[in-house]
Amino acid sequence: MTVEEPIKRRAILIFVLNRPGVLNKISMLIRRKMYNVETITACRTHRPGISRMTLTLFENSDDKMQQVIKQIEKVAEVLSAKELDVDGSFWREVAIIKLEADEASIEDLGRRFNFQILDRCNHELFIVQVAGTSKFVDDFVQAVGEEKIIETARSGFTAMEK
Repeated sequence: MTVEEPIKRRAILIFVLNRPGVLNKISMLIRRKMYNVETITACRTHRPGISRMTLTLFENSDDKMQQVIKQIEKVAEVLSAKELDVDGSFWREVAIIKLEADEASIEDLGRRFNFQILDRCNHELFIVQVAGTSKFVDDFVQAVGEEKIIETARSGFTAMEK
């Protein structure tokens, strides 16, 4: 009996010309290749007219990842695309979470996690911002308890090489 290894989360960093429809072109290309995009983030860069995208998906095959990157590079507006090595880059995300908690619970969470209180709607309803690795955000959610969470919005990953 063989043990299946878990599917690896992979990140692709893409620099593109900032034009309408580029994000759609890239996401449609990925969909046509039968990949499920986990997260996609995009923002302008410090260089006018150029945006960066961080796309994450799950795939174990290095060959398939190289094929996807080559396909992305064929899109006219793409300047460059490459996979980011997990050990050679920083991956972060932001979560905004609406939760029910009393003051003591918030203080306890504050000792264990670095988060910011964005709003306190009443004595036991908080909206907080948590930023860090995916595991850090997941650990925060677990510490709060699913039954205490009213709503969660997660940004998806953004990543940068070291």
